[in-house]
Amino acid sequence: MTHAPRGQHMHLLPLATWLLPGLLASAAALAAGESEPVLPFDDFPRDEPLRYPGWFNEPFLDLPTDHAAALAAGKDLVVYFGQRRCAYCHALMDVNFGAPDIEQYTREHFDIVPIDIWGIDEVTDLEGRVLSERDFALREDTSFTPSLLFYDENGAEALRLRGYYPPYQFRAALEYVADDHYQRESFRDYLARGDNRMVFEPGDLNEADFFEPPPYYLDRSRVPSERPLVVFFEQGDCHACDVLHGDALDQPEILRQFKYFDSVQLDIWADTPVITPSGERTTAKAWAGDLGLFYAPSLLFFDEHGRELLRVSSVVGFYRLRNVLNYISSKAYLDEPNYQRWRVSRAF
Repeated sequence: MTHAPRGQHMHLLPLATWLLPGLLASAAALAAGESEPVLPFDDFPRDEPLRYPGWFNEPFLDLPTDHAAALAAGKDLVVYFGQRRCAYCHALMDVNFGAPDIEQYTREHFDIVPIDIWGIDEVTDLEGRVLSERDFALREDTSFTPSLLFYDENGAEALRLRGYYPPYQFRAALEYVADDHYQRESFRDYLARGDNRMVFEPGDLNEADFFEPPPYYLDRSRVPSERPLVVFFEQGDCHACDVLHGDALDQPEILRQFKYFDSVQLDIWADTPVITPSGERTTAKAWAGDLGLFYAPSLLFFDEHGRELLRVSSVVGFYRLRNVLNYISSKAYLDEPNYQRWRVSRAF
């Protein structure tokens, strides 16, 4: 099989054309009074274990060998970290890879090697180190499954996706790597450049009683706070934000947790003045850019001294958010700073 040179996939449509059908479909569904596929959805662990698509690679669990095989086929290597009963992993397989265009494009340009984050089989990483699947997942901080690590032809990381993303953003991620855009710009900038819908004018945000009003003086580097901080990065005209507020954030069990936090909401595209937890004077838009945020809503959690503990920057439902809030409100991070290791210790 002959492959087009990297960056010259002649059959590809421009990014805006790739994104537009998904966006129009979502808009049409909303106009018809329907919810977007997947959002909201029940994110509790599934009863039926996940089955990988038949076109996933049978893993050698020797990534140098997997990488060499991908290169020989003119493809990039992707390592998928998942769990058999993870609702978000099921959504990736059923919704994203269930779309014929996504499946076809993925199979043409990528070899995917699956890793079970609970697995005990040995893996050889790209540097030749040998460790278990579980330890590999812990090292790569795949706290939220599915996580996908995209590697370029040199074995360097081209893009990391932590968590589940809707089909239109997932399509963009595939093209971002396949056409080497990662060599020139961030994924955030790529999305904004490729589709004007991603660049929102500041607009009305969802309200919540636990959000603190401006000014946003979040500095904890000089005088520690008594409570951890959560910063909600949201945007106007944001269906995913609407779903978060109307679903998970509307549950009494979740709402009770926020009494243990200082909570702030920022518009990801606004020039709102902010002093960050580390004491830097900036704006909401500039800070979001520095953080590399491209998904709204994104929730960033900081400890009493302004150190970032965890971020949830992908689709999140009740079950996942409850676990995160339990971890931080209980101050489990003081004894176990790694959220994923804490989850492993609790075996859920």
